Amino acid sequence: MVNQLTKNNKIQRKGPVVLVIMDGVGFGKYKDGDAVDAAVTKNLDKLYETCAWTKLKAHGLAVGLPSDADMGNSEVGHNAMGCGRVFAQGAKLVANSITSGQMFAGDTWKKLVENAKSNNSALHFIGLLSDGNVHSHIDNLKAMVEQAKTEGVKKVRVHALLDGRDVGEVSALDYFDPFAAFLADLSADGTFDAKIASGGGRMVITMDRYNANWDMVRKGWETHVLGEGRMFASSHEAIETLRAETGAIDQDLPPFVIAEDSKPVGTIEDGDSVILFNFRGDRALEITKAFEAETLTEFDRKRFPKVEYAGMMEYDGDLHVPAQFLVSPPSIDRTMAEFLCASGVKQFSISETQKFGHVTYFFNGNKSGMFDETLEEYVEIPSDKVPFEERPWMKCAEITDRVLEEIDSGKWDLIKLNYPNGDMVGHTGVFEAVVCSMEAMDLQIGRLKDAVEKAGGVMVITADHGNADDMYEHGKDGSVKLKSNGDPKSKTSHSLNLVPCIIYDPEYNGEYDKTLNTGLGISSIPATCMNLLGFDAPEDYDASIINLK
Repeated sequence: MVNQLTKNNKIQRKGPVVLVIMDGVGFGKYKDGDAVDAAVTKNLDKLYETCAWTKLKAHGLAVGLPSDADMGNSEVGHNAMGCGRVFAQGAKLVANSITSGQMFAGDTWKKLVENAKSNNSALHFIGLLSDGNVHSHIDNLKAMVEQAKTEGVKKVRVHALLDGRDVGEVSALDYFDPFAAFLADLSADGTFDAKIASGGGRMVITMDRYNANWDMVRKGWETHVLGEGRMFASSHEAIETLRAETGAIDQDLPPFVIAEDSKPVGTIEDGDSVILFNFRGDRALEITKAFEAETLTEFDRKRFPKVEYAGMMEYDGDLHVPAQFLVSPPSIDRTMAEFLCASGVKQFSISETQKFGHVTYFFNGNKSGMFDETLEEYVEIPSDKVPFEERPWMKCAEITDRVLEEIDSGKWDLIKLNYPNGDMVGHTGVFEAVVCSMEAMDLQIGRLKDAVEKAGGVMVITADHGNADDMYEHGKDGSVKLKSNGDPKSKTSHSLNLVPCIIYDPEYNGEYDKTLNTGLGISSIPATCMNLLGFDAPEDYDASIINLK
């Protein structure tokens, strides 16, 4: 339990504080490929002209990642915006645990290795094969495979998902080919048998989130566990063939199974051990449920092997999912929402399915549920189940419709919402669609502005990381990289760019300096919101963006 916040009453507004998170919207480094800059955004432009605003860090050390070379992501971004401090995050925790040997000394690792050895069975790894370091890192996987061999495991099978989202859109062979060679080298002495067993694009199989499309998980189960699907002799052959046939980028590539003599090389059987080596939780929960639930209603598993299953981390700290995990997640406590509930502040949270968990679960320190059901309400607008480039406006209008109702109701002190457009459409790599997504979002921000002004509230506009601001691959000299046909090479990953923080306060009366603090990270958002609500922030929270007078 946390204590009540100290009320200072320096800022008192009739209406609510409305926190708007423009997911994936930063300040581009290059004009070419900056879809935010290319979009017609009259409402945002006007806010920049008339409001106090600053730029915030949303990547690397500022959000608890290993280095400033690491792009931010929605999970760690919402953690930082929700808890007001910086915690070491999944990527850093896992890397440290492997480097120190702590993971391999842990009970879960020992249990899964011993299970494979005693049953003379396989140790399977499922996850994203890249160095994106958002959901996983290939170096973590390689270290675990090497350790498994050292400890006497005889058979390893890897079910590798193609990224093309946190790394280059057609970079899969840069990871799959060297990794296949790495496994072959480890297996060359005849005492160890390691192979890639299956694969597919991360947006097609296995890695669904927020129960948006369980059919992805079904396809993943059938591919990884049952070995059902189109068979190829190698991952290289599968990727090249499926690319040529579909024209899909890596994240959208169909599933495939590796076979020898028309037989899958790596189905998952009774007595096997299985590790999901992704460390980020949102896209790990559903496939985890498929492995752990005795009864599953979302799809027919056909066969449910009895295995020792573990996740890289605990993906849900409240529900304790999975039952077994290799690395403990950051213990995030004393979040803004918890403090505000203890202080009697009424809060409303909303997004569409794709980011609903971010503005609730991640924002609340990786905790499911509410701190106080009498003071909080969560609303999820169902996302469309179509490629985002086909509906780039997503559900920003529907989100805004509901927020306007809630502002008008006068029930809430704090309203927080997430517009997913910049991130979800940004990941498609379709520049024109991203421009459209920004313009659609801007129209809704204009509607919010009018409602906040009418209610006498304050609107804080920010982002969790960049993405839409950096849609083309650039060389070291800043030039745009081109495809063979002369078109720009799309960039589908997040950027390392700074993100905005705009404070629209139509009833401002000199309570704080309009020259905002600089050099801060998005972890300063909670202290800022607390100040705007009339409270002092906890002493150990990162500094507010505003200086109260």
